Amino acid sequence: MTFDRFVAVDWTGAVGERHRAIAVAEADASGGPPRLVMPGHRWSRAEVFAMIDATDDRTLFGIDMCFGLPFADRGAYFPGEPSPPDARSLWREVAGVSAADPHHAVPAYVAHRRRHFWLGAADGPRADRARLRVVEQADKARGNTPSSVFVLLGAAQCGKASLSGMRLLAATRVPVWPMDPVPDRGPLLVEIYCRLFAQLGGARGKLRSRATLDTALAALGSPPSRGLPEHFDDHAGDALISAAGMRAIAADPRYWRPAGLTPAIAATEGWTYGLA
Repeated sequence: MTFDRFVAVDWTGAVGERHRAIAVAEADASGGPPRLVMPGHRWSRAEVFAMIDATDDRTLFGIDMCFGLPFADRGAYFPGEPSPPDARSLWREVAGVSAADPHHAVPAYVAHRRRHFWLGAADGPRADRARLRVVEQADKARGNTPSSVFVLLGAAQCGKASLSGMRLLAATRVPVWPMDPVPDRGPLLVEIYCRLFAQLGGARGKLRSRATLDTALAALGSPPSRGLPEHFDDHAGDALISAAGMRAIAADPRYWRPAGLTPAIAATEGWTYGLA
């Protein structure tokens, strides 16, 4: 696939309007090191999507969140209840139920579907609700430990971030892969998992220093970083390595046609770009 620019977003589901945990980085297709977009800026979730929706050039945007919930394992997102038939219907449901929650938060939606989410020991065994999508099962088979979107407690949980992002996915004008086909021109939005790109760069653990980041960038065929302090937070490191990683694999058809991605999975669960 041919793109002019690659933009990676490290996302968050934290409470509030603006967040240090959101970092945005970009890499040009023509080469050069990845760079932070507005370094030090506290992004809001709405601001990130406004940037995406205002883009007309050939940019691949990646956001570190899940674009769907598990469906294939039980034939529904919410077994035993009326359930949306596909991801776009799910996004609309999340957005509609959560409309009164400020800053694209989702407590109202969690309350609406409460019995399907795990928020702690009072909900019983975590494993009973920690369902995985097909892409997460594939990641687990590689020896990784993916989190379930239905688990909303713990440092590794991704559920709140993903649900908050779904509110914005419901309104974006930009095509979303793999729910939508790759367009011939203009921007495209994909789900990413920053850890996968760090692994492609041979990194273990968080990227919080220039030395570890530059080593991983070199493995992805990227020049070393520029203008960064010796140490920085892992959100910046995740965004930078992901922008470079997206650029490194964009022309490889394996990542656009992974073996486990069927039309039904594309429509209901989506897929993490970067996992072939």
